[in-house]
Amino acid sequence: MTTLQNILTNEQRFPSTEIDKVIRLLSSPCEIVITTHHRPDGDAMGSSLGLYNYLIKKGHKVQVITPSEYPDFLFWLPGNNKVLNYENSQIESEKLIQQADIIFCLDFNWIKRVEEMESSLRNSTSKKILIDHHLDPEKSFDIIFSYSEACSTCELIYDFIIALNDLNFIDKSIAECLYCGIMTDTNSFRFSSMKAQTHRIIANLIDFGAENYKIHELVYDNSSESKNRLLGYALFKKLVVINEFNTAYIFLTEKELIEFGFKSGDTEGIVNYALGMKGIRLAAFFSEREGIVKISFRSKNDFSVKELSSKYFGGGGHKNASGGYSTESLDETVKKFLKILPSYKEQLKS
Repeated sequence: MTTLQNILTNEQRFPSTEIDKVIRLLSSPCEIVITTHHRPDGDAMGSSLGLYNYLIKKGHKVQVITPSEYPDFLFWLPGNNKVLNYENSQIESEKLIQQADIIFCLDFNWIKRVEEMESSLRNSTSKKILIDHHLDPEKSFDIIFSYSEACSTCELIYDFIIALNDLNFIDKSIAECLYCGIMTDTNSFRFSSMKAQTHRIIANLIDFGAENYKIHELVYDNSSESKNRLLGYALFKKLVVINEFNTAYIFLTEKELIEFGFKSGDTEGIVNYALGMKGIRLAAFFSEREGIVKISFRSKNDFSVKELSSKYFGGGGHKNASGGYSTESLDETVKKFLKILPSYKEQLKS
């Protein structure tokens, strides 16, 4: 495969001093747990199951534990039938976390992002290895591979396997998982984080067996009727455009979600419809669930939603894609958002 000649091992991302530590840890069969953030998305599950399939081939005993449920359009991922949901299997999950030799923490920068699993993860004496692409990682991990310039954690898992000199271990199952994560976290390869090297990785994953059209169909062309009706309702009834600030937002109450038979993943990507409008530089999506308002922020160009989210809504993420939350009511949360917009007027209109 000629495309494999383009692979570059990034010494800055995976310095030999740290990789050598990992190699020593993995030199004999280990009990390993892989976990990710609450409400996992395509990159979280793609990276977790991509790494799972790799470590299984290396002879380790591996368990993926998610802090919560995740969208059913990811259930096709190879190895998904072996995943434990902490919310449904708390006792078993905590036992595995405490017994593990190594815990790989993927696609999150702060341990609090595993929510109900936080105490168990913090108290574990296992070696904790972070592989992530969000800014400002917590220092509580034993080994940290954190690079915000990467388009996805799946891209980092690919480079991690290469850094371990195990290119020949990548097969169709691993390739499909990693392709899915890169595709979803770049909104089908449209973000500026997609560099030339990432496109080379995508080509290599296709060479390894990932069927790009099939993966796209399984993720994006697999919506339920209720999900599509919820999207239509959100755009027709709940979209608000504020031209004064080049901003658009959508908000959904818990009652509305219930009326449309909401399930995990049904609101994923709704915020992008607001951002996709001509002239819009800032988009927000507010959804109310179980007394918490979850917020997704998206932006264009140089406007940093990470700064806005971390300053006002206890969140974080990336410059142009971030999340936050509020314990106030949905109405109060939206009012707070509207109140802070004038302070960003110059940036949003420039």
